[in-house]
Amino acid sequence: MEILGIEKVSFVDYENKICATVFTGGCNFCCPFCHNGGLVKRTHKKIEESEILNYLKERKSLLDAVTISGGEPTLQRDLKEFVKKVKEMCYLVKLDTNGTNPQVVRELLDEKLIDYVAMDIKNNFDNYCGITGVSKNFSDKVEETLQILKDSKVEFELRTTLVKEFHSRENIEKIASELAGQNKLVLQKFVENENCLNFGLHEVEKKQAQEFQEILSKSIKNVSLRGY
Repeated sequence: MEILGIEKVSFVDYENKICATVFTGGCNFCCPFCHNGGLVKRTHKKIEESEILNYLKERKSLLDAVTISGGEPTLQRDLKEFVKKVKEMCYLVKLDTNGTNPQVVRELLDEKLIDYVAMDIKNNFDNYCGITGVSKNFSDKVEETLQILKDSKVEFELRTTLVKEFHSRENIEKIASELAGQNKLVLQKFVENENCLNFGLHEVEKKQAQEFQEILSKSIKNVSLRGY
């Protein structure tokens, strides 16, 4: 598997768990606000899979879980094989995904290889092209993955990174309608850094984020802010 980074100990990437986070290279999106530009562009040095697995073996008594993030992990052809190796060590596994490969997610769920999923909801579905930086609208795939998650017994969260240039009250009201009945949505604060794919974008201020939270809470059970 193409691994371009690892956070050896994280207290925030898997809720209520101590985990190691593995970052894969490449993505089928090019979101201008992405803060992992080096992973998307594959400019980071590759880490051998064996090095990661050896580290996980050594830390079995200290870590609860492994989060697989990116980039977009579901693009990795040998993702399932890697996850199997991690599960054999009795780790919990969390998958971060943009939801564009529903069949990969379904297969991992069917084989009980993942324990938690965090899926991005970039914007309301009509505005996916504008925010993802690609001409193809993948919203149908995202909706399919969402349905797969709803039909499964796995715990999952949806998450939206709020960016002033892309998220207005109108967008949020549409998201509220599209995600009505969902259990958990996290609104994440955008923070510009040197690894962003584009520069000059702005965070949504806390007051407005709280207003968005209130709107979404009318149709989604648990809406929280992260980073505010």
